[in-house]
Amino acid sequence: MATDAHTGPVDGSADEPLHVANANHLDSIVDEHDVVLVDFFATWCGPCQLLEPVLEQLANETDATIAKVDVDANPALAGSYGVRGVPTLALFADGEQVEQHTGALPAHQLSALIEGYTD
Repeated sequence: MATDAHTGPVDGSADEPLHVANANHLDSIVDEHDVVLVDFFATWCGPCQLLEPVLEQLANETDATIAKVDVDANPALAGSYGVRGVPTLALFADGEQVEQHTGALPAHQLSALIEGYTD
């Protein structure tokens, strides 16, 4: 599998969350992967910190790619997706945004959400 020093695997799904550098980077991740769950987060956000191990587990156990966008480092990108609170989770399937949820969702709900688009 090909890799990129900043983002890990560039084809197939990643076994750990990919950290998004900018809007073009997010676009390329969404274009390269069938199902992408994007976590808009902030390092100071308690619920975001609680969600981190859940997302790491999903990255390892599902066919989806997990991408993380730090809203403090990328405020314009977060704004372009209408993010008004963190965590906000956006799900992309086949290059199109299909879901968006604000707040931390439990692992089983996230897994079911992803599986609905990977089957």
